Amino acid sequence: QVRLVESGGGLVQPGGSLRLSCAASGSIESINVMGWYRQAPGKQREPVGLITSDGSTNYASSVKGRFVISRDNAKNMMYLEMDFLKPEDTAVYFCTTVKDWGQGTQVTVSH
Repeated sequence: QVRLVESGGGLVQPGGSLRLSCAASGSIESINVMGWYRQAPGKQREPVGLITSDGSTNYASSVKGRFVISRDNAKNMMYLEMDFLKPEDTAVYFCTTVKDWGQGTQVTVSH
């Protein structure tokens, strides 16, 4: 079990960028799949994308081409680079190892 802490959220204008970070309390080297989810107000939590231990990624169609997930096993970190942000990207973003979840970080896209 690892503790996950997200950071990097905030308020950004439409078309802007943000980089979220997920810090794990222990080694993630042996964790095959890690991912990002998000939950908008009044909606169910939905997957944003995932990354495997060899760096393979998969994304939700709504973010494909705009978001990029990466991980640094040596630093026990995972990242979510978000570009061309839209108001509909507003949500609390969570990182997960599938078994463990962070507390989330708020991303608000608005003028």
